[in-house]
Amino acid sequence: MGLLVAVVGFTSSFAILLQGFRASGASDDQAAAALLAASIAMGVAGIILSLRTRMPVSVAWSTPGAVLLIASGGALGSFNEAVGAFIVCGALLMLCGLYRPLGRAIEAIPSSLANAMLAGILLVICLAPVKALVFDWTLALPVLFTWWIITQFARLYAVPAALLVLFALLILKAGLPTDFQSQLTQSLVPPVLLTKPVFTLSASISIALPLFIVTMASQNVPGIAVLRANHFETKAAPLLTVTGASSLIAAPFGSHAVNLAAITAAMCAGNDAHVDPKRRYWASLTAGIAYVFLGVLAGAVTYIMTLVPTVLIEAIAGLALISAFSGSLVAAFKDIAEREAAAVTFLLSASGVTLAGIGGAFWGLLAGSAMLTFSRWRSR
Repeated sequence: MGLLVAVVGFTSSFAILLQGFRASGASDDQAAAALLAASIAMGVAGIILSLRTRMPVSVAWSTPGAVLLIASGGALGSFNEAVGAFIVCGALLMLCGLYRPLGRAIEAIPSSLANAMLAGILLVICLAPVKALVFDWTLALPVLFTWWIITQFARLYAVPAALLVLFALLILKAGLPTDFQSQLTQSLVPPVLLTKPVFTLSASISIALPLFIVTMASQNVPGIAVLRANHFETKAAPLLTVTGASSLIAAPFGSHAVNLAAITAAMCAGNDAHVDPKRRYWASLTAGIAYVFLGVLAGAVTYIMTLVPTVLIEAIAGLALISAFSGSLVAAFKDIAEREAAAVTFLLSASGVTLAGIGGAFWGLLAGSAMLTFSRWRSR
């Protein structure tokens, strides 16, 4: 189960991360180093927490956070500013574990608004499969059909299968570069690269703060809920402290954020991992070790992805996020009393606008919160 978690977790979303880093201004080398750092950070954090708690605490990189970078990366002047924002986000995530009132403040954000912001961020990338059809339907249509067929039988394998079909079609249509073997061999060297951070107020507000909120609301909080639903009672503070510290340490290498997993946490914590709940932590421990090894291959993965047109990478990422988008959209508009505020949050977050150098996700959450606060005040 641990190996399955690592392979599915890595292959189903690494394309989203690479595209997010590129949208933030990263070069291919910087994107490879960031993918390496994120994978090792979540692997090491998972190993530490599994051994310390003897519980199946699964750790993942922030996939919604990567989508935020795709949607809002244009607001950044350079990848150096992005790294500065990642450091600020890592510090905030760590503070949530060390300073409980901050965690409670994030948990106090209405679920409808947090889900509306997430849905708005995800909408941008979930439209990519449609754009891919316009770009080249001969490549996009078989990929979409493969994804749809596999989801009917084994949803976890749908995105990796679609990715394999895409690579096969590209090789049949265009072939491999003449220097493919030598370039691939060179890329097997682990890409360790530090990026000098640049701290700006606009990047902190438009990237760091929304990244922090979406990571907490859509990853950490559900991750804790999954553990408790499977009868693993644990305090949230130590878990958030370790994942926040891992994010902070990995940020100078380009990693955006790591957090408690939700979907893969359910795989590790359920009966399929082991009939004895006391033994299930071996699944998350094994997954952590596997993530570290997969991270070492980040350079090769990044090189191979450079051979794929950007719109097709985004299409694969969009397929991986359709389920998350639909779930967050339903949750956002479930409460009739909060529906209008959620709609404003969703529309501003999805708009992609940048006001005063600050991305739409922040303005959406701010506007929705103001509307909801005023509405509740009038009701009282």
